[in-house]
Amino acid sequence: MGTTESAAASLDAEVLRQRLDQLAQREGVRRWDLGASCSTDTSVQVDRGEAKQMKGAQRSAITLRVWNDDGLVGITSTSDLSDAGLARALAGARDASAYGNVDEVPDFSPLATAPLPVLEQPLRPPVSILSLLDTLKEAESDLLGRHPAIGTVPYNGLAQRSSDRLYINSDGACRQQRLTTASLYLYARAEEAGRKPRSSGAVRLAYGAADLDVAGCVQEAAERTIAHLDYAPIRTGRYTCVFSPEAFLDLIGAFSSLFNARAVLDGVSLSRRESLGEQLAVPFFSLHDNGLHPANVGAAAFDGEGTPTRRLSLVEGGVLRHFLHSEATARAFGVAPTGHAGLGAKVSVGPDWFEIGPTPGSDGGARGLDRFASGAGAGDGLVVIDSLSALHAGVKASQGAFSLPFDGWLVEGGTARSIEAATVAGDIRTLLKAIVGFEGPAKVTPDGLCPHVWVEGLSITGDA
Repeated sequence: MGTTESAAASLDAEVLRQRLDQLAQREGVRRWDLGASCSTDTSVQVDRGEAKQMKGAQRSAITLRVWNDDGLVGITSTSDLSDAGLARALAGARDASAYGNVDEVPDFSPLATAPLPVLEQPLRPPVSILSLLDTLKEAESDLLGRHPAIGTVPYNGLAQRSSDRLYINSDGACRQQRLTTASLYLYARAEEAGRKPRSSGAVRLAYGAADLDVAGCVQEAAERTIAHLDYAPIRTGRYTCVFSPEAFLDLIGAFSSLFNARAVLDGVSLSRRESLGEQLAVPFFSLHDNGLHPANVGAAAFDGEGTPTRRLSLVEGGVLRHFLHSEATARAFGVAPTGHAGLGAKVSVGPDWFEIGPTPGSDGGARGLDRFASGAGAGDGLVVIDSLSALHAGVKASQGAFSLPFDGWLVEGGTARSIEAATVAGDIRTLLKAIVGFEGPAKVTPDGLCPHVWVEGLSITGDA
């Protein structure tokens, strides 16, 4: 295991823990932990039937923390798992601990040795890179043939990964998870004479490349792209909007600092310590973080600190119930870690996979939807928001404001027509309390599970 390549191929958590124990004693280190991720990746891209890019890579990311006798933490990163490499990392982290932040001292998670959930994640053998290329070429050709206006598929990719994740520490924690995943994305560009280009796409995930729903990905990408060809401008005004599952999950993800205890403690969240128990959304709205959902390809059994992953209620009945925690934030709040930490000197906190839907026992806003079905409250028409753009620039998470370009349709008189160009703007707190209801079954997406979401009175800026 003297190289990154051999480390990725033969990573064994228990063997590594025993070696680190011996090396730490030699270096005079009593307390340490290590998190590692090693993967083998293969990916291809195509352009009009020809290979555009073919890549294979082996990657390792290893983080080692050491606590000195004063309780301060030093941290270092390495990709060398040889004895000499680990000894250098231990010595570097030990020396760095003298400069540790006295105001930010992480500790081992009290749940780092608790039982892990059992995940059904079949390991799939990799296919050859030439097989990946052939599959993607066929998918591109199929998509190009779906409509004369579809001229290119400028963004596409087919990838497979075999990975190992582990967490070990000097108190005996020893976690390891092996996983295989594959992904396919197709993003088509269509253009008709005298008209602006229109684009849309689709994504599919699976445990192996052979399991990917290639035909479904092509079909969805074609349908979404073609549906945007006949477009027209929209008048600026306030509209009732229907968010697609993907669009609503993107919006909630952009404001996930609402539920992030690290952001609360750092003063960059809309929430405060006292926000738990407050009404955040309409009474029939519920939101869970559930990285263990069977549809979550790539689910992690434990977080960066070794805490087991679990389903966590964030909003129930519209009320903010819990925050996402690391060991340090949980200690500050006097609760247990929730399994949402990344490993570092200042540990990060982040969500896994959202479940959004009606609160059990509620009508899911059915009465609100009935009101719109009868024609009341439709105003200037109904806007369907298919996808949001520029989330990195158009969201001010600490203020709650958003202003985002979107692709979608205006529905008037039972007819839907694509919107040429428009922006939806508002405040996330106002939006959550203006939800009219949920429509249709929840859809599985790469980011979570969500039905269509109706929201009343959003500001739309158009070109008309």
